[in-house]
Amino acid sequence: MVRRLFLIALTLAVATGAKGWHDTMRDPVIVRHAVTSAALPAGSPPITIALLADIHVAGPDMPPARLNRIVDQVNAQRPDIIAIAGDLVSEKRTATHIYTAREIIAPLARLKARHGVVLVPGNHDHWFDWPALSEQLAKHPHMRVLANQAAQVGPIALGKVDDDFTGRADVKATVAAMDGLTGPRILLMHSPDIFPATPGDIDLVLAGHTHCGQIAYPWGGKPDDHVRLWQHLCLRRGGARQHYPCDERRDWHQPVAAAPVYAA
Repeated sequence: MVRRLFLIALTLAVATGAKGWHDTMRDPVIVRHAVTSAALPAGSPPITIALLADIHVAGPDMPPARLNRIVDQVNAQRPDIIAIAGDLVSEKRTATHIYTAREIIAPLARLKARHGVVLVPGNHDHWFDWPALSEQLAKHPHMRVLANQAAQVGPIALGKVDDDFTGRADVKATVAAMDGLTGPRILLMHSPDIFPATPGDIDLVLAGHTHCGQIAYPWGGKPDDHVRLWQHLCLRRGGARQHYPCDERRDWHQPVAAAPVYAA
């Protein structure tokens, strides 16, 4: 009887592990959400933003070769803007290989969008070596990195907030930097915890970090807790604001979301 129970438990463990590895290694699923904004003139064509987050380049599950395939998948969507919400790298203890900053950025440099690629750092980027990553990103002019600053990106007024998880976020400075910019007002950040601190005239907040709100057991409780707003798992509204943390229910990392912004 004990032996039978052991074999059943072993079989379940192997099956669960195999399913987890399969889900982790499969191609990302593109999730689409439509957003409306009165800041776009009536009749304007939609602006498609491809959002990526928590790529976590490291062996064995996310080598640069695999990231190259994901870049091809994103480019095939022909987005107007590509937004990366941080955590390009993972320095996890279980990694079989830690890649250099050059190896991490090289595949991402192949991303193509009409109005370019915008990026904010995440906590793992700061813990890894953000100056080295920034140096590599600076070699590619179509990839714009701003922290607690803002820029006009095509028809979008885009504010980019530094990482809140490591205490570097400054929402007030970012919003102030958006003064004078035109179009829908969008904030890009890594951690969504600061969503309640964003002003009501922000149309959309794009974020990552949550791994879609953590894993929660059916009987209650979470084995991990990266964020306070773990319940924000999908597109949500807070007054006039809309909040989209990159959807990671299908995988532990490297999701892709496409968010067309339409005139209201």
